[in-house]
Amino acid sequence: MAERWFAVRRDLSPRRQTLLTVGAFVLPLLVWCVISYVPFVWHPLITVTNPGGSSFLAKDMMIDRGMFAAENAKVVAEGKPAAEGYRSNPVFLPPPHAVGRALYTAFLTPPVRKGEPWLHESLWHSLTIIFWGFTAAAIIGVPIGVLCGTFDFFAKLTEPFVDFIRYMPAPAFGALMVAVCGINDGPKIAIIFIGTFFQLVLVVANTTRQTDRALLEAAQTLGAKGRHLVLHVVLPGILPNLYNDLRILLGWAWTYLIVAELIGASSGISYFINQQGKYRNYDNVFAGIIMIGMIGLITDQVLAILGRVLFPWQGKPPGKLGKIILACVGLFRRKKVAV
Repeated sequence: MAERWFAVRRDLSPRRQTLLTVGAFVLPLLVWCVISYVPFVWHPLITVTNPGGSSFLAKDMMIDRGMFAAENAKVVAEGKPAAEGYRSNPVFLPPPHAVGRALYTAFLTPPVRKGEPWLHESLWHSLTIIFWGFTAAAIIGVPIGVLCGTFDFFAKLTEPFVDFIRYMPAPAFGALMVAVCGINDGPKIAIIFIGTFFQLVLVVANTTRQTDRALLEAAQTLGAKGRHLVLHVVLPGILPNLYNDLRILLGWAWTYLIVAELIGASSGISYFINQQGKYRNYDNVFAGIIMIGMIGLITDQVLAILGRVLFPWQGKPPGKLGKIILACVGLFRRKKVAV
């Protein structure tokens, strides 16, 4: 039985894969529920429901359990009625049901201050920042990486400096980017670009070096040189791996989003999270963080399915959604031919 679950370098059955995928989300949620709903697990505070004879306590006040017990002992010693309350977690750890409700109500609740963007507007703004920053990095970085992986001349000329810059944290360039690009979206896009471009060049160069040397030698035997070798042998040979590299590096771009959006004029989902923290609406803070994760996960899964459609020879079946995409593409092609 154990060998079926822990087979070395062998895929699990589809049923077991589904169970483990669901469990990857259910287990953390279960831990969160236990911490939130079982009083004796943690719950270090007391939420006061009735202050009794205490002049220090107030209704709905949250206080440390030790301080609450000491205050009650003092009140009782004075012959006054004891305060009442229930055990609770800090305000910064809302229960799952409150966060689940916030995932819906946050889109319907107008901004606290007039002129601030709604949540859906903030999300859209963040998506545009990610799109332009990562697209610029890919457009410039992929060709440089391919050249570095193909020709030692470009590798020795480029990679030492790229390797030097990639160790510098992208947010360190924030003040400089504000001076160069202004305070609006320019420095945010620049931070996303800096955070992904230098990593992208090295990753793509490494992927390019893994091209089957036999293919290169065969093409050179047939007379392929320079540009033709890159365009007709190297690029087709690395496309599937290059596609996966870009998928992974897109996730890297998301990790810089929060810092990038706080540079210059604060905006996007990062501004929403920051403002809700100031208002102590931590259910909305959790909701905003979860939204980032959901968008990233959904984007990655859609790209993974699209990759199976684009590169079916990799041995992974496209799945139901992939087959639907293939059917739509085939229908579009037939209509185009008919026209």
